[in-house]
Amino acid sequence: MMNNSNKFIHFWKILGPGLVTGASDDDPSGIATYSQAGAAYGLSTLWTSLITFPLMASIQEMCARIGLVTSHGLAGTLKSNYSKPVLYLMLLFSFPAIVMNIGADIAGMGAVGNLLFPSIHAIYFSVVFTIILLGLIIYLPYQKIAAILKYLCIILLVYLIVPFLYKQNVTAILKSTFIPTIRFDKNFISILVAILGTTISPYLFFWQATMVSEDVIQKKKHLVVNKRIIHEMKQDVDFGMLFSNLVMFFIILTTGTVLFNAGIHQIDTVEQAAQALKPLAGNLAYLLFAVGVIGTGFLAIPVLSGSLSYIITETFGWEKGLDKKFNKAKAFYFIIAISLILGLLMQYIGLSPIKALIYSAILYGLTAPVLIAIILHISNNKRIMGKFTNGKISNILGFATLILMTVAAVILIYMQFVG
Repeated sequence: MMNNSNKFIHFWKILGPGLVTGASDDDPSGIATYSQAGAAYGLSTLWTSLITFPLMASIQEMCARIGLVTSHGLAGTLKSNYSKPVLYLMLLFSFPAIVMNIGADIAGMGAVGNLLFPSIHAIYFSVVFTIILLGLIIYLPYQKIAAILKYLCIILLVYLIVPFLYKQNVTAILKSTFIPTIRFDKNFISILVAILGTTISPYLFFWQATMVSEDVIQKKKHLVVNKRIIHEMKQDVDFGMLFSNLVMFFIILTTGTVLFNAGIHQIDTVEQAAQALKPLAGNLAYLLFAVGVIGTGFLAIPVLSGSLSYIITETFGWEKGLDKKFNKAKAFYFIIAISLILGLLMQYIGLSPIKALIYSAILYGLTAPVLIAIILHISNNKRIMGKFTNGKISNILGFATLILMTVAAVILIYMQFVG
């Protein structure tokens, strides 16, 4: 029998790709979306975390299982089993969406750096952060990158502390969490769609499958997939998605009590959210919120750029992998570098982080339902998955996610181009 200490160590060892994927979903862009929801509507959107958790967990578990069984990323599996136009279409939409997401995150990190040190312009922080990220991704071996990303997840715990630095109404929190509020007006529906798009993003599907397959190659080269391995993978994914949704819950809780109650209802960027917290919730809340934004950027940007590079290199059959040295996988690292540089340059061409997020949300919205449908098809294909196809619950949650994301995509496109 394991004691509590050994159980924790064993559980921590199990955690990996699922935890990192879930935590990276709470990037500076995601934090901005959750802050907008809280500031504009108070606690009214807290209930969404109860909906997004099982949906996220079901799709990400399928992606992880695909990576585990096939030892390939999602792009590689698509290439082997589907027509090339499908893969090229995913690539066509993914490249600009991910680059704009990276750009918005870099800009957010730079702006928050400027808040902490006003004498240094935000663009200098953005440049320095980009250089640091590029250096770490290129020069560190996979195991160290994986370990760093895993420990960076701890930074997100600051968002679980911030709400308790301000007086809370427990009854109102419980009511808003368990009794859904839906308002049939454009802005409220828009924020619900934005939350869905932020939490269930296509790049996470690619990253999850690829990282699990990389983990197999790195740690268990002679892995025989069995029920224990599948169970451990599910624990990792479920915990990662739970952690991600907890962070979302607490960011909405923070801004929904502090900012909303103070009459601050319009928040467009993470630095605005951090700045608004300072006089209302105190310096510690402000500092924790700001440091969390920078930390999540360091966690999410390698995931974003890595996802894009894996998609492209798997599509064209180029040498790939964070475990490879630069001279062994030059194309892989060049794609990462180009995505970071293009993201940084967004600030120079007049594309604001807010517009970048809108454009990337539209592209994600278009690709998410298609990808979810493909993931469901792969996960139920015995020729690909053998005896590890979807169970009934996985399919119910998966098809629910597909329907919800399809509806969200239609609403998003309608609102952007018609209404």
